[in-house]
Amino acid sequence: MHKKLVSLALAASMGFTATAAFADTLEDVKAKGYLQCGVTGGVAGFSAPDANNNWTGLEVDYCRAVAAAIFNDPDKVRYTPLTSTERFAALSSGEIDVLSRTTTWTMSRDTQLGINFAGTMFYDGQGFMVRAADGISSAKDLSGAAICIEQGTTTELNAADYFAANGMEYNPIVFVAQDEVFAAYLDGRCDVYTTDSSALASERAVKTSDPSEHIILPEIISKEPLGPSVRQGDDTWLNIARWTYFAILNAEELGVTQANVDEMLGSDNPSIKRLLGVEGDFGTPLGLDKDWAYNIIKHLGNYGEMYERHVGPNTAIGLERGINALWTKGGIQYAPPVR
Repeated sequence: MHKKLVSLALAASMGFTATAAFADTLEDVKAKGYLQCGVTGGVAGFSAPDANNNWTGLEVDYCRAVAAAIFNDPDKVRYTPLTSTERFAALSSGEIDVLSRTTTWTMSRDTQLGINFAGTMFYDGQGFMVRAADGISSAKDLSGAAICIEQGTTTELNAADYFAANGMEYNPIVFVAQDEVFAAYLDGRCDVYTTDSSALASERAVKTSDPSEHIILPEIISKEPLGPSVRQGDDTWLNIARWTYFAILNAEELGVTQANVDEMLGSDNPSIKRLLGVEGDFGTPLGLDKDWAYNIIKHLGNYGEMYERHVGPNTAIGLERGINALWTKGGIQYAPPVR
C-alpha cells in the first residue's frame, strides 16, 4: 500500500491526533516538484492573496524560503487555505507538507496532535477590538459584551479564562472562519472582536473603511508564539523546517541581506562563511545542497527584511519589532549558530 494511503488510514482510525507515517517528506516534495503549504484564508501581512491572486506575507515568505532551500526556487509552492478547525487534520493526513498559518505553539498541540513546531516566527498575544464610538477604554469594561471569536483556537480558550478570572460574564459568538468573525463584528453582530493582536492590527488596517473608528484595547491577555509546524516522525523534514527559520534569523544577526549576500560570499567572518556554504557543508545533513541558506537569502532576504516587507512600521499594518527584534537588539528572536 502506498505510504500516503497508510497515513490516511492511520489518520482515519486514530483521528487527526495520529502521527502520520510520512517518513520521507523531502523526497516526496522533490518528486512532486513543489511544496504544499497550509496557510490562512487571508490575514494581510501574514498570508493572504493579493489583487493578482499571488499569496504574500510573513508566513508565506517562510513557505517560499523552504522551497528556496530545496529547489533554489521560491515559487515552487502551492498554497492550501485552511480554517483553524481544518489545519491539523490537513497536516496529519499529508494534504500539506508544512503548516505556516498563525498557529500558536501550545503543550497540547505539541504533544497530542502528532506534530512538531519548527520555531516561533512571530511572538504575539491576544487582544480585543471595539468600536471607538462605544467609548470603551479597557477590557475590564467588557462584562456582558457579545464577543466574536473563531472556533477551535486558543483565542476561544483564552477568552473563557480571562472572563472567568476577572469574574465577568460574556456572550461568545463563534464562527468557523476568521473572515466570518471579522465580518460579523463589522456587521454589528457583536460588541467586541478578539484574536491575536497582530491580526487585529492587520484587519483594522486593511478591512475597515476608517481604521480610526476601531480601537485595540491595551490589555494583552495571553502568550501566542506563532510558528510553522510539520508532522512528527520525519526528523530530516523537521530539521529543514527548523533550520530554514534559523537561517533567516542568523542572516539578520550577521548583517547578510538580499542585497549584499553575493558580496558576503567573500567575507572573512567564519560564521558568514558557514551560513552561506563557503566553508564546511551544512547542507548534506539536511539532504540539501551546501548553499541552501544562500539560496534563501538571495531570493527572500533575512528575517528582518521579511518582517519589514510585510508587517513592519512602514507597512499599512505598522507593527514595531518589539519582542520580535533580535536578542542583540532587545528582543527575543534567537537562533542557534551554524557550526
